[in-house]
Amino acid sequence: MSVLTNPSLLLLRNSEELTGKSILVVNFVQDGFLNELKALNPQSNITAFSYNHANGDFAKNVKDVDVCINHTINGEGYDLVILYYPKSKPELLMALDNIRAVITKDADLLVVGENKSGVKSIEKQLTGKAGFSNKIDSAKHCVLYSFSDIELNAHFDISTYHKQFTIDVANTSFTAISVPGVFNHGGLDAGTKMLLENAPTVKQGKVLDFGCGAGLIATFLGLQNPALEFVCSDVSALATYATEQTLKLNNIKGEAVLSDGLKNITGKFDLIVSNPPFHTGIATDYTVAETFLANAKQHLTKAGKLNIVANSFLKYPPILETQFENYQTVFKNNKFAVYSS
Repeated sequence: MSVLTNPSLLLLRNSEELTGKSILVVNFVQDGFLNELKALNPQSNITAFSYNHANGDFAKNVKDVDVCINHTINGEGYDLVILYYPKSKPELLMALDNIRAVITKDADLLVVGENKSGVKSIEKQLTGKAGFSNKIDSAKHCVLYSFSDIELNAHFDISTYHKQFTIDVANTSFTAISVPGVFNHGGLDAGTKMLLENAPTVKQGKVLDFGCGAGLIATFLGLQNPALEFVCSDVSALATYATEQTLKLNNIKGEAVLSDGLKNITGKFDLIVSNPPFHTGIATDYTVAETFLANAKQHLTKAGKLNIVANSFLKYPPILETQFENYQTVFKNNKFAVYSS
């Protein structure tokens, strides 16, 4: 069994609350909680939902638990929902609206999270939407809340959460669509802006936009070079959904692929371009970006190029030198650097 995280330990310390006929676990983490929950409810239907594809890969071998990775929570009739509090408040509010469209009128909602995640604001966030709330327990810097008499939503449509915004960079202007939970939701971050201002020139071929977010890089390059074909990958189902909306809106040829790193990416590309992610959860983690750089070369054609932007303090040059023998620093200031290999 996997080591249990503190939020999961707090839940299991209150196992009497963890019973239902149809149980939904939202934003579950990569530990042994789902196995423990099934042991407590051997006859119940348990659905584990996440926006994160890596979580889905982790949980796919949990016996007798349905794992769903999507941009929307589907199904109906859940009488117990267990929600791990996410790091993004807009994502949380969207998830709560979605949950309220798939539960029974007498369902219970348990919300657990670390103090530093902001979980203590959950009662305020559900004001007017739950008739009863209770702080059940707290330990190991975590809190567990219970809610009942929850006001139901007739339905949930993620398009009501679309945020359209205009990108204007390097003499190129276009409209993009994002949804809560997507990186830098509703805007162009400074690192990607620098990458686009120093974008490589590729007239034709296949391009991989790794960690695509709302599809801004692919759309920018596609508008400049209509002959390009794109594969856009991200670990987040919210990101791939947003990318699909942005590409469609701008008539860019491409597909969005859910992938944990490069695991689900096949074939070779003439250009791999990325603002690689390095944040996982609340803590800072560079593993994803470093693994990406270590494996990117095998997905490049013989004349293919890799272009990335990164915080200047990150030690990517030695990795690039090891994997590609040589690289160029295209642009650098005290915050970001654009590298080409």
